Amino acid sequence: MNATSPPGAPNASRPSAIGPSAISGATATGRLYLANLRQRSLQTARKRLMWVVVGFVFFTLTAFVRIGQLGFVSQTPDHGAAADALVPPRAEITDRNGVPLARAFPAYSLWFNPKALGPKGQPLVKTPEEVARALVQIFPDEDYADLFAKLKAGKPTYLRRRVLPEEANKIFALGEPALEFPRETQRFYPQGSLAAHVLGYVDEEGHGKLGMEEVLDARLIDPAHRAEPVALSIDARAQGAMEDELSRGMLETHAKGAAGIILDVDTGEVIALASLPSFDPNRGDLARNALVFNRASNQVYELGSTFKPFTIASAIDAGVVTDMAVRYPATPLKIDGFTIHDSHAFGASLNVPEALIHSSNIVTAQVADKLGGQRLRDTMIALGMNARPTIELPAKGFPIWPKGEWPRLRTMTVSYGHGIAVTPLHLAAGYAALVNGGIWRPTTLFKVDPAHAPEGRRVFQASTSARIRQLLRLIVVDGTGKKADASGFRVGGKTGSAEKAGSHGSGYRNKTAIIATFAAAFPMDRPRYVVIAMLDEPQATQLTSGQRTAAWNTAPVVSRVIARTGPLLGVVPDGRRDVDVSDLTPLVANGDGE
Repeated sequence: MNATSPPGAPNASRPSAIGPSAISGATATGRLYLANLRQRSLQTARKRLMWVVVGFVFFTLTAFVRIGQLGFVSQTPDHGAAADALVPPRAEITDRNGVPLARAFPAYSLWFNPKALGPKGQPLVKTPEEVARALVQIFPDEDYADLFAKLKAGKPTYLRRRVLPEEANKIFALGEPALEFPRETQRFYPQGSLAAHVLGYVDEEGHGKLGMEEVLDARLIDPAHRAEPVALSIDARAQGAMEDELSRGMLETHAKGAAGIILDVDTGEVIALASLPSFDPNRGDLARNALVFNRASNQVYELGSTFKPFTIASAIDAGVVTDMAVRYPATPLKIDGFTIHDSHAFGASLNVPEALIHSSNIVTAQVADKLGGQRLRDTMIALGMNARPTIELPAKGFPIWPKGEWPRLRTMTVSYGHGIAVTPLHLAAGYAALVNGGIWRPTTLFKVDPAHAPEGRRVFQASTSARIRQLLRLIVVDGTGKKADASGFRVGGKTGSAEKAGSHGSGYRNKTAIIATFAAAFPMDRPRYVVIAMLDEPQATQLTSGQRTAAWNTAPVVSRVIARTGPLLGVVPDGRRDVDVSDLTPLVANGDGE
């Protein structure tokens, strides 16, 4: 049944409206919609991917920029700050091989702060007596009266430097807020008293005193150089051997002091320099300590017969001594009311080799008399005997030097080491010139490149130096220096025992106060090192067979030093080699003297 639809209502029964064309149009519209939707989604995805890529690139570039800033801009100051934190506040001092001799390290100090409990409160919880007594129990080496006075005075002050952490804990346990522990940098000498007179020390205010600490003070604290250690010429091994053997010599002879030097004859480098008794540079309260006096570079002595080779060398150079066989009278010599004599009688006459072997004052004085005062004086000046020793140390002794022209008697006494007083360092430099070919060079405590050694100045002809090497070797083989010989090292040298002069022009003090010295070089066929050993006021003991002279006390010290240090310094003992003295041996007879 067909029903009539109300006007305006949809015509639901129009079969012609749903034909094939209508269906086809709807399908096309749907596909278009889906295509547009797919395209919009693809565009959205591309936009999102692009933003992701842009963001990634942005963050990557930001990271690279930051890395660049850290690497090329901000790293420089940061690196400098880090480096400053690692650089010591005072540069290290090392020996020639890099062994540390002085370095800085962080430490605690004990500081009294009386205002720790408030500006108006009591400075201490306990009484000053109780606190001082407790501190002495922690530090037995401290003086109770001194601590008590500082605590009672109530003023800020240091009570102690270099407090160990365990000591700080004990102080903290006392419960005294006024006792504080500021962290500071202290100078530390890891080798203890080794080479103390070379190094010096640093005082409580941080200033270098004595030795190379004083000489290098500005250099050691300079921020531009603090990271670079300063290498000295000292060899810690040789220094230790020298100090050890000198100490042994002092004990064996009951000497009041000693000095020793090892010197490179070609460069002037001081390989060892010792003065005994020594001191501990780790203590900063050394300003009035008498032990800081340096006997090797600052004390002048009459070094006696060690001067005789200088006289003979000068005479050979001047043509005064040309024939070693020529003999001189050996009987006591009277000049201007003064008698020159020898320690023993050696017969009616001696030639020059015998005079050195027996250490004859009489013959040496006659040679000097022929040489003349002016020539001997010029030789001594060329050897630097009229001025302070050339060394970097601040403490350098001024010689007792005869002024004006030397009269006949003065010339004679100076020829065998009396009437002129110098330091052991003067003697070492002089012996280097005697044996190295005749060249005097200044001594130094800095390491020297052998290729750039100072030229120095010629004092003796090379031929004269060669002859002196023979004579010095003869003294050790056949004369007063026998106890200085060290097997295989071809040691040459000369003894010297001089009565010790009194102070203030009082003349010779007594016959028991002497300076005993042995000056040596090795190996004499090609000298490398000079060794000096000196004992101040040695006594006759059982260990020296009741003798006080250098032949019995300092000569053995030199022998032991050479035997210990030679291999360390590159000199290998060789018993198959020696100095050729065949032209001199027929001229000499064995014997001892001084």
